[in-house]
Amino acid sequence: MIRLLASDLDGTLLGALHDVSLPVRAAIREVTDAGAHFAVATGRTFRSSGDFGFEGLPCEVVCANGAIVLNRESEVVRFATMDPAVIEEMLAAFPAAPFMCIGREHSYVRGTREAYEAGYEVRGPVARVVDGVRMRAMRRGQARYPHERVFDCSAEEILSHDICKVNCRVRDAGMARELSAFISERADRIVDAPFSPVMFETTAAGVNKGEAVEWLAGYLGISRDEVAVYGDGGNDIAMLERFAPYGHAFAPYGASDDAKRAAGLVLGSNLAYAVPRHMVRTVRGR
Repeated sequence: MIRLLASDLDGTLLGALHDVSLPVRAAIREVTDAGAHFAVATGRTFRSSGDFGFEGLPCEVVCANGAIVLNRESEVVRFATMDPAVIEEMLAAFPAAPFMCIGREHSYVRGTREAYEAGYEVRGPVARVVDGVRMRAMRRGQARYPHERVFDCSAEEILSHDICKVNCRVRDAGMARELSAFISERADRIVDAPFSPVMFETTAAGVNKGEAVEWLAGYLGISRDEVAVYGDGGNDIAMLERFAPYGHAFAPYGASDDAKRAAGLVLGSNLAYAVPRHMVRTVRGR
């Protein structure tokens, strides 16, 4: 019997506008009314379980690629910090990179808002439209936290805080290769699991959505074979692989090929809300 359903957001649970629309809300409500748990599993940073349109819904949250876990009461029940030494090395090695470092209360950006957002301009016109829709949805979702992102932070200021995740979108291809090599050389301390190939999303080694969802299941008293997971991108692969042996890992039709292989089971399109519909069928079938 499935007792916990955990889903990625963009490209998986959410539709074209990247918002928590009525079909999504109705599905989550039916899941939780049936006595099961629903958890968001995302690379986004939630400060409350009601962020990004989930207000009023009894959700757990696995965010920052598993580095932060919130319970239904929006309490942080897990915060997996990165080694400050490796963050210091990264900041020193790439002084021009607009790193965003996720802390317990704020996200600290080494650079200006303009430099950070310029990273989205490297993609083509269609991709920029998609990015724009997603970014607008994310800004609306965290409107209650106007100071979530603190810009123009020095390395010293960043290192004065506990950091669980470092994000970066690099415009220069050469710098991107160097950063990728930097992370690979420190695979015993950090891991990169971006939602798309143009991003870097770095956490402590061993931290990912899969192990965090399993941690949450244990926290809730739920066994691994009672968990169903849904994902579509690079930062979902560890989660899909962890639960695929039980036949409870699913990818939507538009998922990456790697995500589909990791899941083994493919649903319809997220544009037709295939994941919310599957969640409802799952709890009705219990």
